[in-house]
Amino acid sequence: MKRADEVRSEVTGSYTRAVERETPAGCGCCSSPSKGLATTLAGYSREELDTLPADAVSNSFGCGNPLAFAGVREGDTVVDLGSGAGIDLLLAGKRVGPLGRVIGIDMTPAMIERAKLNIERSGLSNVEVRPGLIEDLPVETGTVDLVVSNCVINLSPEKSRVFGEIARVLKPGGRFSISDIVADGIPAWILEYDGLYSSCISGAVSEAEYLGGLRKAGLEEVSVEARVVYDRESLGPLLDSELSDTSCCCSSAVPADRRQEVAAALEGRVASIKVVGRKPFVQA
Repeated sequence: MKRADEVRSEVTGSYTRAVERETPAGCGCCSSPSKGLATTLAGYSREELDTLPADAVSNSFGCGNPLAFAGVREGDTVVDLGSGAGIDLLLAGKRVGPLGRVIGIDMTPAMIERAKLNIERSGLSNVEVRPGLIEDLPVETGTVDLVVSNCVINLSPEKSRVFGEIARVLKPGGRFSISDIVADGIPAWILEYDGLYSSCISGAVSEAEYLGGLRKAGLEEVSVEARVVYDRESLGPLLDSELSDTSCCCSSAVPADRRQEVAAALEGRVASIKVVGRKPFVQA
């Protein structure tokens, strides 16, 4: 089994190559070669996307829209785990207004630089991005109203630490809204393909384990608001995009003649969920 630092190094390399490509080609969980298509399919409205720098849209590698129905309020302090090129940072920045604050955390230097550029292009002064690990957030304890994350926690080799950090930084009664990939019963032979980790499949845990981890960290009212289970048809294009020989995410790509076999084996086992909850108002 790879060490946590080895996993992080591989993920950082994958997403650095992704963001440095002139035309993004489908790295991350639900991306595709078509600019903006992933974000539209993930639940972002065209009206939302049209207000953002094009680079923030084309370099979004998420699997959902964690801000949809998240109840972001004016004046909120929001933290985005694995903020990438900044799509959710910018949308949150518009919603919290000048009295609010949005902080992005990312471990990939290339993503941080891209996010800073997009923040500057947006003209928002209430948004910042900080380098750091989501397992050890550079955020003060009990200062955050809302934690969001878009298809990032599945990439962490230490998910329990991430859940603990969410609980630590939230204010009493503070909320979280997370879009992520979960998977259950993936055949062992599929896990041999290294490229599937950065594609958000091999590192995913079951929905039950994911929700249990959040509750164990002391968070409450944990529930799944939305769930999309991938069938063979929806997995096919995803795997073709993620695992092609030119894919920036895959140092060890699945051979083209086995992609349909992989899709068939994963059918019904992989899902995108949106999970929400809060920190208790009074700690037990």
